[in-house]
Amino acid sequence: MKKLFAFIFLVSFILPFRLLAQNANDQLVKDWERAKAYTKEYLDAMPDDGYAFKPTKEMRSFAQQMLHIADANYGIGSMSLGVTSPEKFGELEKATDQSKATTEKTVMASYDFVIASLKSVAPDKMNETVSIFNNNISRSQGVMKAFEHQTHHRGQTTVYLRLKGATPPQEKLF
Repeated sequence: MKKLFAFIFLVSFILPFRLLAQNANDQLVKDWERAKAYTKEYLDAMPDDGYAFKPTKEMRSFAQQMLHIADANYGIGSMSLGVTSPEKFGELEKATDQSKATTEKTVMASYDFVIASLKSVAPDKMNETVSIFNNNISRSQGVMKAFEHQTHHRGQTTVYLRLKGATPPQEKLF
């Protein structure tokens, strides 16, 4: 009887929570895949000569904005998910080659890193606490902070595209 009760408890209580965690990870992967495709559309929309463009001298260039996104994808992604980043945090936007081809390759690789890392972390590990910039948050919250960061900076580049006469991509909420 105790074994039957334990089995019923497992199936009716614990298993659904594991499935919810798995579904949450799956949704994060889908969101990051969508963000990658959306960012690619931004990269494609900017003409080659627009990658060095700065709306004002104090601002980052278009390429630097996109490489800043890549820096954070690697940095915050690795801190959040407990994986080793192949890139040194904060160095990409300082790269000497900020051409369209190199910037696109670098930025897309940073999204691939986050997506592959998300797929490699067990869903039940996503509630573990990590320290990111002296803030103790869950792994999933860290991933969402990285997502918020890339959304913010990609959105800023809408103005860059408009000032260069390019049309920004349509919104991709889903």
